[in-house]
Amino acid sequence: QLQACGGGLVQAGGSLRLSCTSSVRTFSSYAGAWFRQPPGKEREFVEFVAAIGSSGGETSYASHAKGRFTISRINDRNTFHLQMNSLKPEDTAVYYCAVRVGWYSIYSTEYDTWGQGTLVTVSS
Repeated sequence: QLQACGGGLVQAGGSLRLSCTSSVRTFSSYAGAWFRQPPGKEREFVEFVAAIGSSGGETSYASHAKGRFTISRINDRNTFHLQMNSLKPEDTAVYYCAVRVGWYSIYSTEYDTWGQGTLVTVSS
């Protein structure tokens, strides 16, 4: 029900825009988030990156993302995005989008629908 895309290889300092498209009917009722799985870490220990409320008016960022990443959504297109600027090698990870009904959360265990992940590789 979620399709993530936009990952790729980029040099340090560069930018990428990730997109997550949902097929759920009432997308505007869902909060969305991005998590990431760094190399060598188990999938169950994904790190919180950013979250956005169902209307798009509320957002939350992990400390490592603040000032560099921006989460946004377009409910009419059932899509939300993660604009990543000033990328660093430590941002290298598989990025997952997820949604849940109701309020956003920074905890991965509170999301029940996940995308397949998109790989972001930042070279130094």
